[in-house]
Amino acid sequence: MANRTSHTHESAQQLKEDLHHLTQTIEELVNATADDSRSNIKELRARAEKRLRDTRDRLEARGERLYGETRDTLTHQADACDRYVHDNPWTSIGIGAAMGVVIGMLIGRR
Repeated sequence: MANRTSHTHESAQQLKEDLHHLTQTIEELVNATADDSRSNIKELRARAEKRLRDTRDRLEARGERLYGETRDTLTHQADACDRYVHDNPWTSIGIGAAMGVVIGMLIGRR
């Protein structure tokens, strides 16, 4: 769990850095347009486009990785729950019945 937390923190930090670099490049591009120096604008525009593509690619990769990790975690938890119910059927029935009584009492109070 600690590894996943540090991985999430590193991803968030990398995202902040990517957005900071992209913002800087766009600000440079905006400032360069005030100079009206055509060669400077083309160079900054190319840099901005490259950073935008790189940032988009990294965000897509992180999103796909996060989706995969979440899917694997949920699958693992569902399998563990299924194993518990099969290994302990009477306990599971008791828990379900107790939950039904609690929910029934809460609904009955209204």
